[in-house]
Amino acid sequence: QVQVVESGGGLVQPGGSLRLSCVASGRILSINAMGWYRQAPGKERELVARIISSGATDYADSVKGRFTISRDNAKNTYLQMNSLKLEDTAVYYCNAVRNGFVYWGQGTQVTVSS
Repeated sequence: QVQVVESGGGLVQPGGSLRLSCVASGRILSINAMGWYRQAPGKERELVARIISSGATDYADSVKGRFTISRDNAKNTYLQMNSLKLEDTAVYYCNAVRNGFVYWGQGTQVTVSS
């Protein structure tokens, strides 16, 4: 079992920055990948960025050049979000993939508004 907890959401003006954090606990040594997803009201959950155990990363086209995913050890993953836009408003979820199972956090709200 893996537990995932996100933090760092909040209210920010367009053009601003936020850094989301994700902490995994439990059986973390075999985590294959961690990722950030988001879900805006009335929309499906979508991939924002993910990082696999080799360090390779993948981003949604809508965030390339603005968001950066990083991981500093087996349990901490971050999403640095710069140049935020109104359309980035959503609940952001972190997940961890381990041996084919996906573990989700409860989400953290990011609101971009002037």
